[in-house]
Amino acid sequence: MPVKAITSQADYQSILSAAGPTKLVMQLVVVDFTAAWCGPCQVIKPIFEKLSNTYRHVVFVKVDVDEFQEVAAVAGVTAMPTFQLFKASKKIAEMKGANAANLEALIKQHQGPVEEGGAGSAAPLVAGHSDVSEQITLNQVDCLNQQTANHVRNALKSDDTYLESDVDEQLIISVPFNQAIKLHSLRIIPKDIAHAPKTVKLYVNKLHLGFDEADSVEETQTITLTEKDYEGNGLISLRFVKFQNVTNVILFVEDNLGDEETTQIKQLIFIGSSLDGTDMSALKKVEHEH
Repeated sequence: MPVKAITSQADYQSILSAAGPTKLVMQLVVVDFTAAWCGPCQVIKPIFEKLSNTYRHVVFVKVDVDEFQEVAAVAGVTAMPTFQLFKASKKIAEMKGANAANLEALIKQHQGPVEEGGAGSAAPLVAGHSDVSEQITLNQVDCLNQQTANHVRNALKSDDTYLESDVDEQLIISVPFNQAIKLHSLRIIPKDIAHAPKTVKLYVNKLHLGFDEADSVEETQTITLTEKDYEGNGLISLRFVKFQNVTNVILFVEDNLGDEETTQIKQLIFIGSSLDGTDMSALKKVEHEH
């Protein structure tokens, strides 16, 4: 997960509170108070970024103390770099200096169970599997009946944006992977429960599907969701035997829980494991050129 650079004091507070118990999970937040003129800060910067990719269930944030002096003052920061660790908006640890080993030790100590990983986490939520978002071919993701502003790319990011249907509550989302995937489960994070998907049909390795075909083509699996399915870590189990060699998956969202006019999805996460093999995005590009 990339390091988040705060844009304002309100943004900083929002990041801390968003990882609190009001969310589906509680995340560890690691804040790097840094400065451009600080030599040790620049030395540990690439290490901090590497840690953010290793501990993807942890939120990593950087604060430029010159640009956001008030944030640094409220945090009691007097030396750079200073690293502060938070859970549920409460500071639980602090480290001054650029000691990479000590910083990683603190993260390991306070990261909590991997299952507490946040939305968009690539940490394994199921033994032997993890978030396979990095295997999605983003420039080939497609969605029918999406709003122009609230488009499907929003549902593949871990931020406050979301996907919303346009003229009615239905969506057809096509997600290609750049290599074959074993899909174990699905996680749908709703913007709110009333607009959350209720009936979802999945189609494996079907490249195209229109609304006129959705009722006549046999689906791989139909999922009927309730409010309870969105509680906890919200994992939706798939019939694993039918999702063993997936290069593309289509989701047909038929309706939503509150019978609202539109359906909204804050984030869509696929849990599984990669199979060694051909880069499918390259193969599809070649096929398209012929």
